[in-house]
Amino acid sequence: MKELFNEYVKSIDTYIMFRIKQEAANLTPELEAKGRAPIALAMGAPVAPPPQFVYDKLTEALKTPQIHTYSTPKGEAFFLEAIAKRMKNRFGVELDPKTEIFSLIGSKEGLANFIRALINPTTNPAEQDVILVPDPGYASYTQMIKTSGGKSYGIPLTKADNYMPDMNKIWQKMLQDGINPAKVKAMVINYPSNPLGATCTKEYLKHIVDFCREKQIWLISDAAYCDIYFDENQKPHSVLEIEGAKDVAVEFYSFSKPYSMTGFRLGWVCGNADAVGAFGRLKSTIDTGLFKALQKCAAEVLNAKEGDDYIKAANKSFKEKQMIVINGFRELGWQIKDEDIPSATFYIWLPIPPRYKKSTDFTSDVLKTSGIVLVPGNAFGNNGEGFFRLSAVASDDQLKETINRLKQDGFVYNV
Repeated sequence: MKELFNEYVKSIDTYIMFRIKQEAANLTPELEAKGRAPIALAMGAPVAPPPQFVYDKLTEALKTPQIHTYSTPKGEAFFLEAIAKRMKNRFGVELDPKTEIFSLIGSKEGLANFIRALINPTTNPAEQDVILVPDPGYASYTQMIKTSGGKSYGIPLTKADNYMPDMNKIWQKMLQDGINPAKVKAMVINYPSNPLGATCTKEYLKHIVDFCREKQIWLISDAAYCDIYFDENQKPHSVLEIEGAKDVAVEFYSFSKPYSMTGFRLGWVCGNADAVGAFGRLKSTIDTGLFKALQKCAAEVLNAKEGDDYIKAANKSFKEKQMIVINGFRELGWQIKDEDIPSATFYIWLPIPPRYKKSTDFTSDVLKTSGIVLVPGNAFGNNGEGFFRLSAVASDDQLKETINRLKQDGFVYNV
């Protein structure tokens, strides 16, 4: 019966994070026996609890009459209005809640369905629609495109250009590689970046917007990490701050990262009204909306002092965790310059030791020997080979234990 599934589904693997989690689970008895119980630093998921304010508002909302009934796929008016207020307060962006915002079951679901709405599926490579994606980039982008019947084209992100490539040069390289420009539907950007932690300037966002307007392709901005930053003078920007962005852009947001509400599965897409409307028509056929009580507590925290205070405290903690890891790897021989330390996200992106030829060899050795769960860089694209990603979300004690184990087990950079 397996042959009845479509070609796209049959061609994909289980999501890399779940494969890594399962491998760690399989090794757990052996690792525990030698005092190396797994320390999970792979998944990009905050482990601290959400604000108590959220739980309090959720408890209140649960007592509201008819709160248990169906919502609408678009989102309740109070939820959309709270998002509009947040976008205005945080970025200075004006949005119409009725036409330019739509609720999501987390930004991952939204991105997948928006990509699905763009691509005309086919298994013929010559006829497949194309979406440009960052490389290294979030591992799910390419799979979302593949399972929608299209293909991705990687935008190399390198230290040489501060992870802000000239898109006109990328376009020319794409043409040289034989990609039909008429098949290009969209470009995905992700600043601050998963897995790099890299940010971009407002001037670079203008370059991207101008590029997409010129090429008449959609700009998909994944802004899941925009509120995880360490310098109040360098807050990440919304692409919608750029003049003309609403002509071509939509932006995706999540409650998971800034408020540690990963299991709540809440987010939104906003921007170009035509794009939001088309996305909404697709969503209305497959979704009946978020639980209204969750929308209520999420709407409350977005513009509450308690929410802002939580983000500030969480970012302070993430910065402290980041420096535990950075200083630890410096002791292990990694040459990490101050200017290369990410100013946003909880991700740390480092090269594998030179004695290793493949990222997977290094991360596998570290897991089997020390019980430290990392992600090989090639999981994020071809340009990720030779690197690994660490999510500094565990407790401070676990992060210190990570460094101690690596020292004891001989995982230094220059050997």
